[in-house]
Amino acid sequence: MKQAKIFSVVVMLAVLCYGAVGFYFLPKATFVGELTRMALLPETLFGWTKVQPSIDMRLMQQASMQQADVLVIGDSFSDGRVWQTKLTDQGYKVRTEMWNSMRGICADFMPWLRGQGFQGRFIVLESIERNLVNDLSKSVACEKMQYHPNARTDAPRHPPAVSFDVHSGNYAGKLSTGFRTLLHTVEYERRSSSDDFSTWALPNDVTMARVKNGCELFSHASCNDALFLSYDLPGEIDRSALDNIALLNAKMEGVTPIWMFVPNKSTVYRYADKRFWNEAERLYGAPNLMRMMQRALDDKTVDLFPANGTHVSTTGYLLLGDEMLKALHKAESSPNPR
Repeated sequence: MKQAKIFSVVVMLAVLCYGAVGFYFLPKATFVGELTRMALLPETLFGWTKVQPSIDMRLMQQASMQQADVLVIGDSFSDGRVWQTKLTDQGYKVRTEMWNSMRGICADFMPWLRGQGFQGRFIVLESIERNLVNDLSKSVACEKMQYHPNARTDAPRHPPAVSFDVHSGNYAGKLSTGFRTLLHTVEYERRSSSDDFSTWALPNDVTMARVKNGCELFSHASCNDALFLSYDLPGEIDRSALDNIALLNAKMEGVTPIWMFVPNKSTVYRYADKRFWNEAERLYGAPNLMRMMQRALDDKTVDLFPANGTHVSTTGYLLLGDEMLKALHKAESSPNPR
């Protein structure tokens, strides 16, 4: 009986200690970035600290299909309408639709588009690198447009935060999340202190990697290391993507398509020798966003991609917008499509 009581006390103390530690570290488990949340690493180590540019919300206004000069079809890199402010600031009326709604550039795309009232000349087709092969192949195979309306399409967008306090936190999460964040933090400190540390495979498809000259390129506390998606691969993009661009261009008679291929974060910082963007530029005049991003790193642009996230910073979006504005001006100087 005495041993049973002692065992009960020990178990209760262990549970209390676990809860106390978890509760103590809950504020560090208040995540802002997708990758810190997925990897359970605190923003105090990987949250960006350099103030970002502010965006005028008036420039984020969505044009109707009938009013638009430019139709953007894209993914989450276009959904916030941030890079598009570089176009709207110059007077262009821009409408942004998501691939999830459009589903593809199908065989009847142009009759469908004109039926929606679009009279503009330019269509920007944006895809992040990891999805572009699939996005293009689905469009090539698609025969009939099936638009899926989304109430969010015309909802207002709000400017991204210019800063956040990496030390702010709350106690709203699970105790287990706080405890696991503590364990990952301790493990990170152990691994990163090694002279030969290079990568660490974390849970939920996150990889941490040491970045050359990282503290010149990132503003977070542990600036030598950054977080990446594990499934962003080092290999070259499949050649079928380049072939499919030609097939899709042929479907878009009467408009000028401008292809916007955003490199993966891993490609920009870890696998910079890919040639796809050079070929897409040579064959189709696509803006070479990979070259732009490499030049930004050469210029020591801080937090082009924040360490804690999968998307570019506001600075990065505005650089993307500058490139797309150049591409639009170049396309305007070309003869009208038939």
